[in-house]
Amino acid sequence: MSEDEEQRTEVEWREQLSPDEYTVLREKGTERAFSGEYWDVFEEGMYRCRGCGEALFESDSKFDAGCGWPSFDRAAADGVVEEAKDTSHGMIRTEIMCQKCGGHLGHVFPDGPTDTGLRYCVNSLSVRLDAPSED
Repeated sequence: MSEDEEQRTEVEWREQLSPDEYTVLREKGTERAFSGEYWDVFEEGMYRCRGCGEALFESDSKFDAGCGWPSFDRAAADGVVEEAKDTSHGMIRTEIMCQKCGGHLGHVFPDGPTDTGLRYCVNSLSVRLDAPSED
């Protein structure tokens, strides 16, 4: 995490984020399948962290996994997504977080259909699509 993001208090996070965004990004919540803003969106652009704006996933890495959450086969760059073992809810999974602010994004699974073999399963509430400008 960057120093500025690390210094942010929970009060400041609550002021910046909506209650649902806070639940997902700061309390490791999960939105219901097929309910998020981006699960079925395939527009061009960069998916950025809603907490800090870090570029996380490019639209050309997004695919329809049929799971009801936005799914990507790779991060936008090495090191922008951190991983941690998650043993909550009686499962063993790999949690993914924004490396810049530590915000919870979702989980990564080794069942992706592309050459990476990965499926980054992301909550819409943890990202924002930044569409390319039309100059």
